[in-house]
Amino acid sequence: MKHFGLIGQSLKHSFSKKYFEEKFGATDSLYTYQLYELGTIGEVADLIYNERLSGFNVTIPYKQTILPYIDELSDEALQVGAVNAVKVEHSQMGKPYLKGYNTDVYGFEQSLQPLLNPNHIYALILGTGGASKAVAYVLDKLNIGYKFVSRQSRGENMLSYSDVDSSLLADYHLVINATPQGMYPDVDQCPDIDYEGLTPMHLCYDLVYNPSETLFIAKAMQHGATVKNGMQMLQLQAEKSWEIWNII
Repeated sequence: MKHFGLIGQSLKHSFSKKYFEEKFGATDSLYTYQLYELGTIGEVADLIYNERLSGFNVTIPYKQTILPYIDELSDEALQVGAVNAVKVEHSQMGKPYLKGYNTDVYGFEQSLQPLLNPNHIYALILGTGGASKAVAYVLDKLNIGYKFVSRQSRGENMLSYSDVDSSLLADYHLVINATPQGMYPDVDQCPDIDYEGLTPMHLCYDLVYNPSETLFIAKAMQHGATVKNGMQMLQLQAEKSWEIWNII
C-alpha cells in the first residue's frame, strides 16, 4: 500500500482527499490519501517517517518553507522557488529522500492558455506567496509582462493594492488572484482593487477553487470580465502529481 497526502496549515477548504479517493476508486485498497494540518513546517519530517508517505502535496503556507527539507528540486521548482508536490523514497537505512516539484506551473499554464487573447500582454499578480511564483514563471514563459501586487512591500516590479485603479487596469487586462482571499470559509473577502476599472477586455483568474464563485470572480463578472476559478488548475496539477508519484 502507498500512502499520500496533503500538508498545509488549514485544510477545511480542500477537495484533494475527495478527488484522489475518487481517482483510486471505492474498492482500491492500494492507496490512501489523507489531509495533514501542520502547526509548523517543522512537523513534516516526523509525519513522513511515521506515516510512511510515498508522496504528498503542499499548500498554503508551506510551498516555500518546505524547501530546506527537500533533497533535490526539479528544474521548475528550482526556478520558481516553491514546491507543491513531493516524491518520497524510503530506504532501509537513513532518512527518506525527498524530491520536490512544482505542478502548479503545469496546471496554471494548461488552464490559462485557451483563454488568452492578443490584448492580454500585461498582467497583475495579486499576492507574493508560493502560488504567485508559479504564476510568474508561466507568464515569463508566455512572454506576458507582469507586476506583483502586495500589501506589505514595494519595489521595481511591485505595486500596492491602492495602485490598482481604473487607470492601471486600462493597460493590464489579465488579473490573477494568487492570494487565499475569498477561500472558504472566508467567502466575504476579496482583494482590495478597483473593480470598477474592469471591462469585457479583462480576464480575471482566481486560483481559489472553493467556493467556485468567489467574491473576486463575482465582482469581475459584474463588469463583463471573462473569469476562471482554480478548479481546473487543481485537477491538472493533481494529475501531474500522480504521474510524478507513480510513473516518473
